[in-house]
Amino acid sequence: MESELKDLNSKPAKIQQPDPTHDDTSSKDDRPLLKPDSSSTAAANIHELEKKFAAYVRNDVYGTMGRGELPLKEKIMLGISLVTLLPLRIVFGMSLVVVYYMICRICTMFSAPNQEEEEEGYAHLGGWRRAVIVRSGRFLSRSLLFVVGFYWITETHKDSANTKENSKTEGTHQLEEQEKPGAIVSNHVSYLDILYHMSSCFPSFVAKRSVAKIPLVGLISKCLGCVYVQRESKSSDFKGVAGVVTDRVREAHRNGSAPMMLLFPEGTTTNGDYLLSFKTGAFLAGAPVVPVILRYPYQRFSPAWDSITGVRHVVFLLCQFVNHMEVMHLPTYYPSQQEKDDPKLYANNVRRLMATEGNLIMSDIGLAEKRIYHAALNGNNRLPSVLHQKDD
Repeated sequence: MESELKDLNSKPAKIQQPDPTHDDTSSKDDRPLLKPDSSSTAAANIHELEKKFAAYVRNDVYGTMGRGELPLKEKIMLGISLVTLLPLRIVFGMSLVVVYYMICRICTMFSAPNQEEEEEGYAHLGGWRRAVIVRSGRFLSRSLLFVVGFYWITETHKDSANTKENSKTEGTHQLEEQEKPGAIVSNHVSYLDILYHMSSCFPSFVAKRSVAKIPLVGLISKCLGCVYVQRESKSSDFKGVAGVVTDRVREAHRNGSAPMMLLFPEGTTTNGDYLLSFKTGAFLAGAPVVPVILRYPYQRFSPAWDSITGVRHVVFLLCQFVNHMEVMHLPTYYPSQQEKDDPKLYANNVRRLMATEGNLIMSDIGLAEKRIYHAALNGNNRLPSVLHQKDD
């Protein structure tokens, strides 16, 4: 476990209290999580999993996996949206993506991409090319959010007094306000998070290696200067990626013209009410970071991409007439020397601050538990073996 924050003077963050994920599985994995011959047992086990993996549970009208029984009124609204709103939004949305792809294609014409640890990126283009890519990218990203239904976005900027106090230890009184942050660290709720950050400051971010090969989106991601990772790789690729990310963060910190890195230290998406454990990648460079908290208030369908398939999520999202987003910008967090020397302490302190300011519940589960929960929802009867492997 990461070190606990000792000098945080603000109100304590909420911490999830259900049964510990890593301690009680060994006592329960002797019995199957799902039994196809007993619907009541399956329901009880699903309920047990929902308490344990609460960070991934959907609580909207559409229910678990978006497969819940809808009330008649919702069915009528969904039917109308499917034949009217959905096709219009798809056409306008794809048009915006194609327009931006053409802009990126023109701006990168006759220009060789950067070669960095087998990464391809045009993020360091200068002059009019970079200006056009950034300004048009920010405008079109916000336009795409508008098309999807985010007609207005509520943004708040917290006062810096508390953060400055929290980021200093005893005897540290240096003036650090003029240091440029190297990264934006954000909670991760949906793929829509990326669109917002693109519209806000157009940073570079980490993406799956397969994103670079997606038509249209691939070139756009290269213009953003993405660092591509192979999540399932068992090789030493992680060390290389961590090194690239650290170098990018340091460069953004030292070079005013270099794009900042956008990092989601949780490593996966939640339902928006929780904050998972932070990975240390964003904090290895010891550079200041900008914490950002995203929320998606809803009444019918939750824009959170937690336990629902991508296609189903996109369809329901586009069928919702209005979507809402709230963004809280915390002041730049300047690490103390102790935090610079201990990335885990740095990550934990920023996490606790975000949980406190954003009224988020801290949970120590992660991607492995999310996969277990999804497997249970999909009726995978091999879950006991998965749990055994995880414990090993």
